[in-house]
Amino acid sequence: MSSLAILILTKNEEDNIVDVVRNAKTCTDEVVIIDSGSTDRTVELAEQEGAKVAFRAWDGDFSAQRNFALSQTEADWVLYVDADERITPALGAAIRDIVQHGALDTQYSVKRKSVAFGVTFNHGVLNPDHVLRMFPRNSVTWVHKVHEHPECPLPKQNLPGYFEHYAYTDWHEWEEKLCLYTTIWAQDAYARGKRTSLGAIFGHSLGGFFKMFVLRKGFLDGLMGTYMCCNHFFYTMLKYLKLYELQRQGDKK
Repeated sequence: MSSLAILILTKNEEDNIVDVVRNAKTCTDEVVIIDSGSTDRTVELAEQEGAKVAFRAWDGDFSAQRNFALSQTEADWVLYVDADERITPALGAAIRDIVQHGALDTQYSVKRKSVAFGVTFNHGVLNPDHVLRMFPRNSVTWVHKVHEHPECPLPKQNLPGYFEHYAYTDWHEWEEKLCLYTTIWAQDAYARGKRTSLGAIFGHSLGGFFKMFVLRKGFLDGLMGTYMCCNHFFYTMLKYLKLYELQRQGDKK
């Protein structure tokens, strides 16, 4: 039988931490929290629930946090779970079966269904997606600061069941994440040599709205789905405006 560690990145997740640790412990006794400097009771509550807590200062690099997490366990398998995600019973059963009987020769993808503002989304911006999250520990490395993704040479399979992803508790949280993610994206894109123009910014923004509203059928989620598609227009515009600002500042040097 193999071993499994569930890895969770946190910063000020006081409202989520007890539930996510208890939920993770339905699959394994080894739950590892990688905290980036919480100022609330996240660390205290995690330790009370029996989780191991390690600290890595936040430097704007999500991949670095996830790679650091790999160094905090000796388990054969690792499963990444975000603090606002919950393992459903069918998914938990599949995970336990792999740990007990599976060979260390596959990486696994998990379906994720988003719940926000009292709505379960099935289309548009928050449509269900699949995320690669379960790996043999020695076979994975994460890349890119934001919108990070794993690099793993093993074949992929989808697990049955899904994560419930509680994306936003309120609009204030949505705004905070908007500011954080657009800034990190712009800085990373600029460092990689990406450039834009005012015309391109509008084109990208309009294209983003069309993709979410029409191609991903965001309108089928009703008024809230439509609002989220409009918000995606603004999100796309803001991240490219921040990139444009960085390149203007760079041109002046």
